Amino acid sequence: MILAQLITSFFASAGFGIIFHIPKKSLVPCGIAGMLGWMVYFLFNSELNSVQATMFGAFVVAIISQWFARIYKMPMILFTAVGIIPLVPGGMAYDAMRNVVQNNYEIAIEFAAKAFMISGSIAIGIVLSEVINQVVKMLFVKKA
Repeated sequence: MILAQLITSFFASAGFGIIFHIPKKSLVPCGIAGMLGWMVYFLFNSELNSVQATMFGAFVVAIISQWFARIYKMPMILFTAVGIIPLVPGGMAYDAMRNVVQNNYEIAIEFAAKAFMISGSIAIGIVLSEVINQVVKMLFVKKA
C-alpha cells in the first residue's frame, strides 16, 4: 500500500512540475521531494494528527528542496512549490465549499478550519526548515 502511495505522490509532484513548466532536469528531483514529503506524512499520520504530520512532511520537503537547490543550482522555491503538492488539502477545501453550497454550515466550518490548519502547518514546516538551516550556517561560519 505504501509503495502505491509513494509512486502516486511522485507522479503527482512531477505532473505539477510539468504544469508549472519547470526545467526538465528538475522533474525527477521535484517528484522525489514530493514523494519523500508524502512518505513522512503517511508514516506520521498514524501516530500524530494530520496537521502535525503535514508539518513534518512540509519540513522534509523544504530540507530536501534546499539540498536539491544547491545540487542543481536552481531556486529552492522550484522544488518546494512542486514538492508540497501532495500535502495541500485541496479535497478538504472542496468539501468545505460543497457543504457551504448545500447549506451544511457546521460541517463546512469543520472542513474549512482543518484545511486552514493544514495549510498553516505547511507554511510552518517550510519556515522552520529555513530557520534551522540559517542556525546551522551560523554555527559553522563562527567555527570556521
